[in-house]
Amino acid sequence: MEQLLHYTWQHRLFPTEGCRTTEGKKVEIIDPGLHNENAGPDFFNAKIRVEGTVWVGNVEIHTCSSDWNRHGHNRDEKYDNVILHVVEKADVDIFTSDGKKIPQLEISIPVYVRENYVNLLAEGRYPPCWRIIPELPPVVTRQWMDSLCVERLEQKMQRLDNYMSEDVGNWERAFFVTLARSFGFGINSDNFEEWALGIPLMACGKHRDNPFQIEAIFLGQAGLLDDSMILRYHLDQAMKEGYYLALKKEYEFLRKKFSMKPMNGSHWNFLRTRPQNFPHIRLVQLARLFCQGKVSLSSVIDLKSIEEAREILVTQVSPYWETHYTFGGESAPSQKMLRGKSVDLLVINAVVPALFAYGKHRMQEELCQKGFELLEQLKAEDNRYTRIWLETGLAVTTASDSQALLQLRTHYCDRKDCLRCRFGYYFLRRGQDRSRDISS
Repeated sequence: MEQLLHYTWQHRLFPTEGCRTTEGKKVEIIDPGLHNENAGPDFFNAKIRVEGTVWVGNVEIHTCSSDWNRHGHNRDEKYDNVILHVVEKADVDIFTSDGKKIPQLEISIPVYVRENYVNLLAEGRYPPCWRIIPELPPVVTRQWMDSLCVERLEQKMQRLDNYMSEDVGNWERAFFVTLARSFGFGINSDNFEEWALGIPLMACGKHRDNPFQIEAIFLGQAGLLDDSMILRYHLDQAMKEGYYLALKKEYEFLRKKFSMKPMNGSHWNFLRTRPQNFPHIRLVQLARLFCQGKVSLSSVIDLKSIEEAREILVTQVSPYWETHYTFGGESAPSQKMLRGKSVDLLVINAVVPALFAYGKHRMQEELCQKGFELLEQLKAEDNRYTRIWLETGLAVTTASDSQALLQLRTHYCDRKDCLRCRFGYYFLRRGQDRSRDISS
């Protein structure tokens, strides 16, 4: 329960009046410090007053004092600036590597905090804090949801930064890879990323006016112009149609011309994938967008509304694919347009992160704000998790809300990391003072 002891110290959930060190000296907690989640002391830059003297430094927390020696802190210079050792049980005196004795303070985890924490971890229903949601002040939920949305955008921004490190200074390429990853719609996202990183964009730009050649490059680099990637009972039909052979021949020419190496086509996921999400269809749609030249970082920066964002992303397939989902396998005629919810997901997962990342890079706050405004203009994603939160009484209306809840689920709820969650904070406070309203 040492983690819970950290939490008790951080939020001052223990009686702070009349605190005394193990040697009887009066202690006043002015500032518990900044929680450190990396190596080193647990809290940085804490401020305490001991017998009238103010000390500023770090705080280390353990269940027992003897853990200090067991962890080797008595030999580690990084812990020499610890001004207070906070423990549940002080069983030994402790010293820094240079022999200085460190004051110790015993605190206890309140019974209600311990019980609430155990209940959170044992709760079988998702979310485990569902009982507290209707009691929370709207300002609390709004602030936490906004913070979660920013957190999620910052993580997506980090992905763009990683792309930039692989292709220094090329924001257009970073956006292309981000957009391509979004075309995977979850199940094939990693494969689309792998594919996009292998696409020679400058070479493709020279053939942008020839959709057939771009389609050949895109499908060829995906490893889908390989006979082994066509179902046996479709292969003969694909050969008869001739389109497959023509694409394959064109790709072989371009592959040698630009020294391209295709990815392994067997990486693509087809099981539990709807035909409209087959990589063939999504790659051809992406090829059409590329040839139209509408989708680029510069065009995204110039967006004025969600309607404009949707307009540049709406696309369809070339004639052959209107009657096919894979080579040789005929389907009912359809334009197989990319529109509606699929386009909105591209805005959420590609356009908005690009605006946020580029705005941060250029220190143009208006671009970051534009990204937030696009999320606010989109309806919340409809999935089982957003529906569950709606049942708890939480307002989920915009894409900003649904993105916040995705962040909450993947980085807090799934990890049982309730101690870092604002909702968890209020849940743990239950019983602290039943006579006070929870918003106090």
